[in-house]
Amino acid sequence: MAAEPQPKALTRKPLLLNKVEGSQEVVNMAAIVPKEDGVISVSEDRTVRVWLKRDSGQYWPSIYHAMPSPCSCMSFNPETRRLSIGLDNGTISEFILSEDYNKMTLVKSYQAHQSRVIMILFVLEMEWVLSTGQDKHFTWHCSESGQRLGGYRTSAGACGLQFDVETRHVFVGDHSGQVTILKLEQESCSLVTTFKGHTGGVTALCWDPIQRVLFSGSSDHSIIMWDIGGRKGTAIELQGHNDKVQSLSYAHHTRQLISCGADGGIVVWNMDVERQETPEWLDSDSCQKCDQPFFWNFKQMWDSKKIGLRQHHCRKCGKAVCGKCSSKRSSIPLMGFEFEVRVCDSCHESITDEERAPTATFHDSKHNIVHVHFDATRGWLLTSGTDKVIKVGVRNALAP
Repeated sequence: MAAEPQPKALTRKPLLLNKVEGSQEVVNMAAIVPKEDGVISVSEDRTVRVWLKRDSGQYWPSIYHAMPSPCSCMSFNPETRRLSIGLDNGTISEFILSEDYNKMTLVKSYQAHQSRVIMILFVLEMEWVLSTGQDKHFTWHCSESGQRLGGYRTSAGACGLQFDVETRHVFVGDHSGQVTILKLEQESCSLVTTFKGHTGGVTALCWDPIQRVLFSGSSDHSIIMWDIGGRKGTAIELQGHNDKVQSLSYAHHTRQLISCGADGGIVVWNMDVERQETPEWLDSDSCQKCDQPFFWNFKQMWDSKKIGLRQHHCRKCGKAVCGKCSSKRSSIPLMGFEFEVRVCDSCHESITDEERAPTATFHDSKHNIVHVHFDATRGWLLTSGTDKVIKVGVRNALAP
């Protein structure tokens, strides 16, 4: 009997609108300028550039500014046209861009960290600049005075950084795989809690203030959706990358999560579906299906005169099983497994074609993506990375 065809993850190519070329090194971060045909970028080549689209259809730098150190990150606020730039030497420099985006004026610089600045967030409501660095510190400054308001030492170098304006909670993800939640006051902070679900370091965070959900991407190739506001402790895994997840963005109006990684993959996840938590892996000394002993269970091996087997786990039920009892593979999209994973034979029979229907779309960009930015007003998606090229495309072409 011929094998039944299995639904595969959808692969779609986004409509590429433009390429912005000219950087000499990795473009660490870039952003689409709202209501303008423009892009702001910071690069390892020490340059800050504002690219505006000309009548020819090409992007040309209206601003080319060299910084004293490689530019590691940035935060741009369109309302105030305030551009905050993090440098490799630990400095944060703030500029105001002119209305026509042809000039940038330095407002202030301050030494926020002892080493490379990893992430910056400008919070207009509080006039705060939040930042993390390789020096294992989270700090925040007053953007008006430049005064340091406080700091917190993390357990490892911090990459992910998000802030909830309503509760004044800041989320910090670090290389140990831990996420720390702090409550910020004007000149003090207090530890709320820490949690950990990744086996690798946290590389990116994304916050949905409406659903009150935090997404964390990791070097373990996975994404976890943490239900912060629901108070149920739910944590949903998303498995769709073959390498480190490096950047996350969220489209609130369509409830779609966009993830990019070192594998060159762009994945658009439909979060407007009822997803399921993956089960805890159960411990057992023998297969929970056929009772065959695992290789460390010397007593049962001796008593039954059987050779011990290697232990596996079914991704759907979590039971400890041997290879013979888990010979099948299946995708389980509602559990976050868009690719085929190991399941026990009985679970494989119970999974319906509807349950195998993809909940994400995939595109291979062919290069290591360092950063992604989404402009919800136009549905434009921007990626930048190690190929030194900024690409601007239409996300709607990726939509499920």
